[in-house]
Amino acid sequence: MRATAVKTERARELRRQMTEAERILWQHLRGHQMQRLHFRRQYVLHGFIADFYCAAARLAIEVDGSIHNQQAEYDHERDIILTADGIRVLRVTNDEVQYHLDVVLSRIRACCDESATTQ
Repeated sequence: MRATAVKTERARELRRQMTEAERILWQHLRGHQMQRLHFRRQYVLHGFIADFYCAAARLAIEVDGSIHNQQAEYDHERDIILTADGIRVLRVTNDEVQYHLDVVLSRIRACCDESATTQ
């Protein structure tokens, strides 16, 4: 499914306006640093914009800030749609990225390892 022009433009805006936690995580995902896998940021999937996505691992990473407390139902529906297409969704909080980055990176590695063994 191709992304609409509106979604593509919104993804571009979000790339320019990343949160501090997204910037921190991006520094560890960009340039094939994570297990030599290619991650994209603010990537449109099934009409949704994932914070980070790795096609090879079929992994979407969402960095959840306080806004996600107000949209839990939307996030749940979105996760169901992505999961139904075989895309694993890993949710981490801003605080986890900012204060426990090593744990977050370990969780991402584990998800990538699981994806590699199931393919």
